[in-house]
Amino acid sequence: MRKTNVKLFCRNLWDSLIALKSFYVLYLLFLFLTAYSAISSISNYTIQNSLREAHQIKARASWEANPDKHPHRMAHFGTFAFRISPPLSIFDNGIENYIGNTVFLEAHQQNSVNFSEATFSTGALRFGELSLAFLLQIILPLILFFIGFSAVAQDRENGTLKVLLSQGAQWKEILFGKTLGLFMVAQLFFLPVLLVVFLGLFVFSTVEMDVSLWMRIGLLCLCYLSFFFIVSALTIAVSARSKQAKNALLKLMGFWLFFVVFLPKSAQSLGNYFFPTPTKLTFNAAIEQEVIEKGDSHNPNDPHYNQLRDSVLAVHKVTKTADLPFNYSGFIMREGEKISSQLYRKHLKDLVAIYQSQNSVTKYSSLINPFTAIKELSICIAGTDFTTFLNFQDQADAYRYSLAQTMNELQMEFISPKRESGSEGKKHVIDHEHWEEFADFVHQPMPLSESLASAAFSLFSLLFWVFVALGILNTTAKTATAL
Repeated sequence: MRKTNVKLFCRNLWDSLIALKSFYVLYLLFLFLTAYSAISSISNYTIQNSLREAHQIKARASWEANPDKHPHRMAHFGTFAFRISPPLSIFDNGIENYIGNTVFLEAHQQNSVNFSEATFSTGALRFGELSLAFLLQIILPLILFFIGFSAVAQDRENGTLKVLLSQGAQWKEILFGKTLGLFMVAQLFFLPVLLVVFLGLFVFSTVEMDVSLWMRIGLLCLCYLSFFFIVSALTIAVSARSKQAKNALLKLMGFWLFFVVFLPKSAQSLGNYFFPTPTKLTFNAAIEQEVIEKGDSHNPNDPHYNQLRDSVLAVHKVTKTADLPFNYSGFIMREGEKISSQLYRKHLKDLVAIYQSQNSVTKYSSLINPFTAIKELSICIAGTDFTTFLNFQDQADAYRYSLAQTMNELQMEFISPKRESGSEGKKHVIDHEHWEEFADFVHQPMPLSESLASAAFSLFSLLFWVFVALGILNTTAKTATAL
């Protein structure tokens, strides 16, 4: 294969596509969609994060404004944790609109994350939201199919292909050259998307451009470039295998429908069918039942806590809880919080395993669907996937647990042991300065290493498809005919 000929065919396809009036119509339409998506994504990102940060400040102010109070009442007063959208959500919002962003944190209760954008929508979100990633994953391949379907088939129809082969051109040179030509055209569409992402990050975002963010952007670029090469190679291969250009277009439209609509929907349906999830009522009831069986800290006659009380009294060599060197009620609340949290995390782990099993059907389908591979990779690297949401949920619950146990520790230390239970009145309180000593919740972004770990199989699938595309081009070069 001669590089000079490859470059010649690459340049030939480039020139022929750039000369088409329809190309400019498609390009202007794509630029319009890019501008619209960028404005809506950047606006939504800045507004939502500003609101969440402002509400986090208000929640903290409300917490600190509490007067002298019993620690257990403060544990039930609780606070809020707000999830901050990652910077690259302006490029790929993933499941951002369908997951909650606010959770109320209180003692003895693990509340769900609520107030997703989809819950306030009019139903338009069910059709999908136009994002920059959506343009590159769905719209751009369709454009490449439309402008590249005749790249080889038309040369066969008008006899040009026969002349090229008779003059010494090789099939491999033709196919690889035209693939690179179409791949270069794809960069014309990719470049404005990349520019508006940088514009959104540098101008409209207050986030620091650290090494991790630059690495995420670089990985996204490499993944999308690989995807464009796969799409370009498939387009040229189908065109080379088709006797007529119109047949190539029909085949490519069929591939697009199969990869974009049929396979993803089928994978989702199969995941839900094979791995059904329990209802929220069933999930909560199972936890409550285990708490009752293990030990209910609010039940004065609970066998577990009766035994615990007897053992504590024996260790301290006293006969009454009022004679203990700490507030026994706070000790019981601490033990109850520990038990309920452990049971909740166990059940949550089982529930998450079901969700991950559902998602694994889609993830493994990326091995036969490059469109799924790039979608999974994109949301993982952008930080808008299910794993990132779980990371926030874990952070919020860890903070909730720390808050509850800190209040229990304060009760044990500062509330008189003579006061065994109850938190009413003004006598059994502690100074409000303790509320300020407890740090505020700060949502930490998930490390890149964890994002890549969740995207490992999708990355493998995309690389696999790059080699499949190369293999298809080589096979086509050996079997294709001029007529």
